[in-house]
Amino acid sequence: MQPHYERVLLKLSGEAIKGSREYGIDPKFLVFIANEIKHGLALGTQIAIVIGGGNIFRGLAASENGMDRVAADYTGMLATVMNALALRDALSKVGVESRIQTAIEMKEIAEPFILDRARAHLNKGRVLIFAAGTGNPYFTTDTTAALRATEISADALFKATKVDGVYSGDPVTTPDAIRYDALSYMDVLKKELHVMDSTAISLSKDNNMPIVVFDMNEPGNLVKALQGESIGTTIGGKQNAITQ
Repeated sequence: MQPHYERVLLKLSGEAIKGSREYGIDPKFLVFIANEIKHGLALGTQIAIVIGGGNIFRGLAASENGMDRVAADYTGMLATVMNALALRDALSKVGVESRIQTAIEMKEIAEPFILDRARAHLNKGRVLIFAAGTGNPYFTTDTTAALRATEISADALFKATKVDGVYSGDPVTTPDAIRYDALSYMDVLKKELHVMDSTAISLSKDNNMPIVVFDMNEPGNLVKALQGESIGTTIGGKQNAITQ
């Protein structure tokens, strides 16, 4: 079956790769994610990834506890590089070729972000991992994902989570929370649904970049999402209003 999307940007949070651990990286769960990505590539879709660092260090939380915000954000960027290296290793173990590009130069372990080279890697079937955020403090990896998705001309931004879409409230603490099948960008902003930060949502809106929110922990879900199956919540694109 042909994929519904030819090129996507997959946003993985740092929390997504810690598995059942309280912090750090779960190598076995990372291999699970790598295999899911491998199955997605088999469809013919080009996949780029932006990875967070919250499983190791959260810059905003550190700044709220007294650390200088700029120093905290740069430390968080370095955490994303650590996660990118671990993900590249897991992809290699399942036979997937990948490259890391960083917004902060560290040529011994990764390439610098160069757009033409990024597109060339994708066209050769390699998974491309973007690390170190935008290279600037005060910007989250959500914003990085929206920016890189636009730069590489992705068909959609995939937001991997641990729940099956966007809800009106936290489904864990609010049993009667409503799950949305589709939302407009303005729905997300006005209702303060916290799917991604407001800068990322606004940037996606300005560039008409659809966002697909889905449960990455369910085996096979990435392939289903790439095939266009409705397994989560779609934000923007052709969707203009709330549907439940």
